[in-house]
Amino acid sequence: MPITVEEFEAVRPHLLSVAHRMLGSAHDAQDAVQTAWLRAATARSSRSSAPSIGNPAAWLTTVTARVCLDELRARRRRNEAPLLADAVPAAELAADEAVLRTEDVSRALMVLLSRLTPPQRVAYVLHDLFATPFDQVAEVLGGSVAGAKKHASRARLRLTGPRQAAERAPEWAPEQTGRPDQQVVDAFMAAARTGDTRRMIQLLAPDSVRDAEAALLPRGGRTTVTGAVDIATETAHFRDRIQAACGLVVNGRPMYLIAPGGHPFATIEISTAGRKVTRIALRPARADDVFAAPSAGRDRLTGP
Repeated sequence: MPITVEEFEAVRPHLLSVAHRMLGSAHDAQDAVQTAWLRAATARSSRSSAPSIGNPAAWLTTVTARVCLDELRARRRRNEAPLLADAVPAAELAADEAVLRTEDVSRALMVLLSRLTPPQRVAYVLHDLFATPFDQVAEVLGGSVAGAKKHASRARLRLTGPRQAAERAPEWAPEQTGRPDQQVVDAFMAAARTGDTRRMIQLLAPDSVRDAEAALLPRGGRTTVTGAVDIATETAHFRDRIQAACGLVVNGRPMYLIAPGGHPFATIEISTAGRKVTRIALRPARADDVFAAPSAGRDRLTGP
């Protein structure tokens, strides 16, 4: 007999994980897996006398991946840009964030995956994230094994390949390059994630400045805040947002991106001098922003 309900339910969590990485949406992943099951059920009813499928998990993964590939191609035909957080309904955004936290998915990787072509994304997710053999990847893509390998290789290059100009600069002292001291930036963000105001005050220059566009602030919020104590106090109130931030290169500059559920919301650019944070600039993410992996490359894309 073809695939049973019990076999489908056993592999369903895996299918949802695969579909989520491909589509970037827990809601769309549910739809894709449901479509895959409907196809399996149709095959079951029309082929009741057919021999059993040898590997139900592999068969369902292939069908789910094809459904995802079709959806990604449809988005491309419609010229749909990856959704920013503001364009995602609140319930769906919460569901996407829950998947990232429950499954320990790298939000930086989710942001970057959305910039791949459909075949690149499917090949990378199947092979590099879920260890699917290339012959099965080729079957999903409708091409050769060599072609599947090429798509995966190009995806890796786009995700973790040559850095933009700012990231290729020699690792001289920040004072010599004008680049922020990344150790100080990372230490500040670590303190901000936990609301550790004492540590933030230690890392902030006494006359530091926080600038933010009004769209990111509560009604009546100050677009500019000056002074270590005031900045640290305010930052502690927004630690939930900061917990959804990841390090990326945005338009050629290293900074942090707030990306709930893997959807870009706002950038945090931090300037330093003399081992202190001197300025924090926040602005909404834009559809034309260009994202790239940080200089640490692949290792920075595997964690949450």
